[in-house]
Amino acid sequence: MVRVKVCGIRSREDALFCLQQGVHALGLVFHRRSPRYISPVEASLLIKSLPPLVSWVGVFVDREPDEVLAIARQVGLDTIQLHGSESPRVCLYLMEEGLRVIKALRIRSPADLRGWEAYRGRVSAILLDTRVDGTPGGSGRTFPWEVSRRITGLPVILAGGLNPQNVREAIRAVKPWGVDVSSGVEKAPGVKDPGLIEEFMKKVRGG
Repeated sequence: MVRVKVCGIRSREDALFCLQQGVHALGLVFHRRSPRYISPVEASLLIKSLPPLVSWVGVFVDREPDEVLAIARQVGLDTIQLHGSESPRVCLYLMEEGLRVIKALRIRSPADLRGWEAYRGRVSAILLDTRVDGTPGGSGRTFPWEVSRRITGLPVILAGGLNPQNVREAIRAVKPWGVDVSSGVEKAPGVKDPGLIEEFMKKVRGG
């Protein structure tokens, strides 16, 4: 089955419901300008309030590598998602410090994939999201999925405008390792909709 990450988790109730529906990973957004922002202190308390064996992913945008590392250690993360202009060198540094690194590339056209090969061996996976000026993610818009076929030798996680209506089509088109959803299962920024999460997971399973 395709792996599923629900991003922008801010409450224990949303996290528990996602886990009950079979979501594989939960995303915590540490980008202060995001409406889904959660502070490291809040994130730490949230993680401690939930059962073990949960995969948490910290999302960062152009933060200093040592700051990312410090927050990951404070909160207890082993996986981070870099959603800015972070270089392969920065990704490798964080990998060597013991973190699994997902590098997000924002796509509007095939030209936006230029240089992705430099991340081979320096990240655990590539996440493809939609390029929208002024926002690093969570825009609710899709991009031309076929460009994902250019990524080889790395797991691909598909994001950008996914929702219960289009996720099945996206999986057929891309055959990704995983899918990442945020606004597509929300009733407000940072507030998840249980019905949409349930329907999303049903569609991922082929229902």
